[in-house]
Amino acid sequence: MAADLPHYYFRVRENGAVVFRISTENRQRRIEMDEIATVNVKNGNIKPHGETELSKADLAAIREWLTGRQALLALREVDDILRTVDHLNLTTQWAQSRASGDQLDAVTDALLLAMHDLRSVLVRKKADRLEKPES
Repeated sequence: MAADLPHYYFRVRENGAVVFRISTENRQRRIEMDEIATVNVKNGNIKPHGETELSKADLAAIREWLTGRQALLALREVDDILRTVDHLNLTTQWAQSRASGDQLDAVTDALLLAMHDLRSVLVRKKADRLEKPES
């Protein structure tokens, strides 16, 4: 089992992860997880835990994880938006075919304001992109 374990474990949290070094080099061959750092996915900061000095291998592994995690989160973000498009279509179908007057009264203002806000941002951003010369 020890041969199958990675050298590092990343406990994901809101803005990044806590990094642990995995070890089974003890008499009982128990898995030991030593906290060595925290990573912030948004700004890329890597902070050693306590008095821990990170080796080049530690930093390389953390940076590799960070790059992969940022890419994964970017893909998930786009996927979430595409799911929102699907959900808007389902909402349209619901409003047209199944919603009662009371249900529509409960959601109409909130939906209209959210869609107006989104439309304003999208139109402004698209205009900005069209005005910029391609580089």
